[in-house]
Amino acid sequence: MTQLILLRHGETIENTKHILQGLMPGNLTDNGKKQADEIGEKLKAYKGHIDSIICSDIKRCVDTADIVNHHLNLNITYSHLLRERDWGSATGMIVDGTTRIRIPDDAETVDMMKKRANEFLDFVRNNHDGQCILAISHGLFCRCLQAVHKGVELADIERMYNGEIRELSL
Repeated sequence: MTQLILLRHGETIENTKHILQGLMPGNLTDNGKKQADEIGEKLKAYKGHIDSIICSDIKRCVDTADIVNHHLNLNITYSHLLRERDWGSATGMIVDGTTRIRIPDDAETVDMMKKRANEFLDFVRNNHDGQCILAISHGLFCRCLQAVHKGVELADIERMYNGEIRELSL
């Protein structure tokens, strides 16, 4: 059985300002760096079990992975499959819950994200059978991975907070 540990990147300045980041790089806050360090320390307990790290190639995840990996010293593979949803022309908008945004036509659809999630899960199953993989990604995309794996709707998966981990058995 393959274990997949999902980790949402540490808090960013943009998270604190409620900016819809999508494919923007993002900048970890001091708290985000602390979250990454604490989760790296926590994951040391898995050290003998975590075989490698696969990380979104977006800066906020790369920075999180670098901090986490100070504790684990594992190989990191960067993958576009773990990127956050491309919000298209809505990227950079403030989404503080007071105004509902209309998702623009140039944004990645949920079906497109689900296809990417399936592709990632198939990649892990086919290339890391029997291993334990730490996947560092983004809140919405981590939820999408869980929804696809469980065969439920995205809305059925609770929000993931910065620095939160969840585990899947593939």
